[in-house]
Amino acid sequence: MHQDPDPEVAERPTRRHFSAAYKAAILDELEHATEPGARGALLRREGLYSSHLTDWRRLRAQGGLEALGRSRGPRPASPLVAENERLREQVGRLRTRLERAEKVIAGQGNVSVLLQELSLGSADPLDGR
Repeated sequence: MHQDPDPEVAERPTRRHFSAAYKAAILDELEHATEPGARGALLRREGLYSSHLTDWRRLRAQGGLEALGRSRGPRPASPLVAENERLREQVGRLRTRLERAEKVIAGQGNVSVLLQELSLGSADPLDGR
């Protein structure tokens, strides 16, 4: 029994992912395609664009099979960048704590001066209280 494809269009299309082995196999097959129209037929059969091949050839030239297997998108930050960011955040937290501590110390100094003035004032015999 033949089943019709689902007419519903996906809300968000899914991106195709190609393995490094697949990319290498397609590039090899293209290099061995000598008959007229064979390359176009391969692209149509696999549902590929010529831009795929351009990118894959460039990646293969840069780093062979390993480069073909890299995923798209931004590269992960180097460990030094992550460590730098972590240290910057830590410095920010420590600065905040230092500012609070300096305020507490200044307040304690003011309280100490006030208490000293009060104790001197109560020990004054000329005070009429």
